[in-house]
Amino acid sequence: MLQRIQTVYLLLAALLSGGLTFFVPFWSDGNEIPLGLADMLDGGDNLLKIVPFLFIASGILSLMTLFLFKNRSRQIIYNRLNIVINFILLGIVVYYLLMLPGEAEVSEKGIGVVIPLIVIVLLALANKAIIKDDKLVKSVDRLR
Repeated sequence: MLQRIQTVYLLLAALLSGGLTFFVPFWSDGNEIPLGLADMLDGGDNLLKIVPFLFIASGILSLMTLFLFKNRSRQIIYNRLNIVINFILLGIVVYYLLMLPGEAEVSEKGIGVVIPLIVIVLLALANKAIIKDDKLVKSVDRLR
């Protein structure tokens, strides 16, 4: 059912991963130019080019999971896959944060760096609510 709390969590995760990431900067390069997802596609590093596609995949997977409310076991599996995707994103982003030039000075990191972490928390909360609903449905089925 779409009126459950996991719907809110999944919708927020989809909006963060699929929409908001295109409007916020991730970090500033050595020239103090903010770097966003669109700028990552223009870069020369192949690992950095994967990041926008992983964010889009995470957003689409969150929306797909949102509409699988009749199949809770598949929802849990897709959420776990989405959590793995976001851990990969977090690893790539942290790797590039550690490799930024000019770290002797204070560098500016944008809010986009913490988006995968927020999405992981939202997906974990959604999984917890889905499992709780699944247990409730199974307990009612035993009574019939």
